[in-house]
Amino acid sequence: MAPADDGYKCRLASNPARSSVSVRSRLCYERRMTTAAWYIVAALCEITGCFAFWAWLRLDRTALWLVPGLVALAVFATALTRVDSAFAGRAFAAYGGVYIAASVAWLWAVEGSPPDRWDVVGSAVALAGAAIILWGPRPA
Repeated sequence: MAPADDGYKCRLASNPARSSVSVRSRLCYERRMTTAAWYIVAALCEITGCFAFWAWLRLDRTALWLVPGLVALAVFATALTRVDSAFAGRAFAAYGGVYIAASVAWLWAVEGSPPDRWDVVGSAVALAGAAIILWGPRPA
């Protein structure tokens, strides 16, 4: 997948002379949903991989936990390269917001500690920041 140029193709589609607004809108939606899916895969894999190390070092689990942890971290790194962004720094910065929200979800789903209102507000702010970084309008 060739890197995108941060929304330019989303606004203009593949051929602006022949593209209708609905085609452009659909392409934009599909690209954003694909990017969101890759971010979710990356977050789940990173948290899983890091938790494997946490379990080994803090919960006295066997070092065998590191094997799936390392695989998950490799998948995380690969998934993050699939995000639709021309610049790694921008993709990584936007990922930070997704990671925060996914970590709060992990806290609840895996560790059994429901998030409080500040966890939810913080996650929402982080996701809003991620959306602004990734999909904010930029000059062509």
